[in-house]
This record gives sequence, structure tokens and C-alpha cells, in this order.
Amino acid sequence: MSLRSAAHAATARVSSSSSRAARAVARVRRMRTGVLAPWTVPGAARFYELRWALMLRRTPAITPATHAARTAVRDIEEMIACDLCGQGRFQPLFHAYAGKRRQHRYHVVRCPECGFLYRQPGIKPERLGELYSSGKYGSFLTGGYARKRQRRYQLVMDAFTPLFDDGGGRRLLDFGCGAGLFLEVAHERGFACHGVDLSADSIERAREHAWGANAHHGAPGDVPEIAAGGFDVITLWSVLAHLATPVADFRMLRGLLAPDGVLLVLTVNANSLFLKARREHWNGFTPNHLKFFSPTTLPRLLGQAGFAAVTMPPMAPDSVVTGRARLSLGERRRLYRTVERGNTGNMLRAVAFNDAATPERYGIVEQTQALPAS
Repeated sequence: MSLRSAAHAATARVSSSSSRAARAVARVRRMRTGVLAPWTVPGAARFYELRWALMLRRTPAITPATHAARTAVRDIEEMIACDLCGQGRFQPLFHAYAGKRRQHRYHVVRCPECGFLYRQPGIKPERLGELYSSGKYGSFLTGGYARKRQRRYQLVMDAFTPLFDDGGGRRLLDFGCGAGLFLEVAHERGFACHGVDLSADSIERAREHAWGANAHHGAPGDVPEIAAGGFDVITLWSVLAHLATPVADFRMLRGLLAPDGVLLVLTVNANSLFLKARREHWNGFTPNHLKFFSPTTLPRLLGQAGFAAVTMPPMAPDSVVTGRARLSLGERRRLYRTVERGNTGNMLRAVAFNDAATPERYGIVEQTQALPAS
């Protein structure tokens, strides 16, 4: 090879190496920006999964006494054990930021036994209502937020077609109904709607409308017509993360269902790639969130509550499903593949069945699993 040819070859190798480096730098920058980046950037999902696994391996479990000595436990709080397995020790993962201005902070820990994520210290169950007594919660649940949420309700219900296509007069209870945003949607689909919520000002707003006439303030046991049970459908829209005693609450809700009734749940996903990317800055850490369930821990909760089966189809971001996200065809395909592989979307949707025969009756057999008896 001549000297000139060798120089050209060396230049080409340097150019190729520089090009690869530039692409790598661009990829890292894209990973750091954009809500959809963890699912759309090549290699991002594997990077965040490996980083998460490394963090778990490096984080030792500690005792409640050790954690309490490191943190300030307020009067409204108490140290708690894992709701799902009773394990007292835990791995301290984050001092999470919450609120629009990230002004609220709390500690998020992980059970080393079953992998459940929860807030530690937790809120005392008897003080839970104080989180919703400011008089401002009802206004938060309206306006632009309302339109966005109602669009999400429609998308989630349609994912379980034909189960929720036509209410046909079936009795529905929205547990944690807020200002009645979902009650309006359910009423339009033909359900006989009831609701209950801890926020008094939210219930006042709901009762201003015909579809909110049966919305009540307090716990289900405080309202005779709700305590009587017999509901065909019970829904929890972004409510599960707010429950201080989820196992007891779900057992109570199952008792309110008809023998072939179903429970529809939408909650933040503790297996979300966005959580693994953002960690303590994850948007699932909001001021009043207490518990964070995953595709692994949610079935465990439902089984302990006595449900017979559950279906949990993976959920892509709303903006992608509706076509509002500006993604190339390749990015869309990569996102759907990544979300479906391990159910890693930012939200977790599920329907739990009181009767194991109900899924087959509605043709909902894919991604449906039987739950062990409690």
C-alpha cells in the first residue's frame, strides 16, 4: 500500500470513529431529555435496567430504627412494614421530590423480600383524610386536568373491550371519585354510577351534576347504599397509590362486589422505565402517594384480597396511543416493543375478577392469569 493510500485509510478510520462517537454522544443527550426517551432511544432501556439492578445490589437492607434515626418522623407518620409480606427491613432507595415545584420530599424504600416499593415512614391510616382536607383538591381535579384524565379513562376502558363498552345499567362504584370526572364518562356509557371520596370539596363539585348525584364523602362503610354492596364494577383511577392499608382496603372492596363483579385499577407503575431513568425525580412521586405497585406486586395484592384472576395488558403513554407524540415509525415500534417486554410503561392498568370464569365469558383471555387463593 502506498503512503497516500495508507493516509487515506487512516483518515477514513478516524472519520468513522468520530462519527460513531458523535452518534453515541447524541444518543446520551437524547436519553437525558424527553419523556419518551427511555423507550425510544436505542440502548436506553438496557442501560436503565442495568443501572437499576446495580443500585438494588449495592443498597443494603436496614431496620426501621436505623431509618428513623436518619429521618424526621412527623406526627402524622409512622414506621411501617411491607404490606405484602410483612418484612420489617427495607432498602432505602430515594429521597424523592414531589409537587409541581418539587417542594415536597419523602423517602421511598423497597422490600428486599418481595420487591414492593413504598413510602417510609408511612402515613398513619387514621390521619389519611388530613392529606385531602385543604379545600383545594376539588379545584385541582378540574379544568385542563379533567380533559386529559377523561381521555385516559376512555383509552383504558377500551383496552378491555367489550367489558366496559356498554354499562347496560350495571351498578358501578368509583372509589376515590374526586370531583366525578370518571362518573361522567361512566354515566355516558350507561352505568348506574356511585362514588365515594375523602375530599369534601371534591364531592361538592361532583354533586353539582346529575351524574354525581350518588357521590358521597367518607368511607364506603359510612354510606348505607354503598355498604350494601352488590356492585358489578368498582374502579380505582390513580387511587391505589394513595391507600395506607391496601390489602385491607382491597378485601373490603372485593366484599362490595357482586359474585361476578370486576375491579378496574389504574396506578403508577413501579416497573416503569421512566422511574428507572428519573429515579427520585420520577413524576409518579406525587405529594400524597404512599405505595407503588408493579406487574409483580399488584397480583400479589389482589391474590391476598381474594380475587380469582387478573389481566394486565401493558400500557403505552397516552400521547403515543392517540398519535399526538411526534415519533418516527421506527421510534413508535421500538417504544411498543419495549413497553410490552416486561410491562414497563409509566402506568399500570389491570382488571381483577371475582369469578375465574368471567374473563372467558367476555373473551378476555390473553394476558390473564389465575391468582393463588389467599
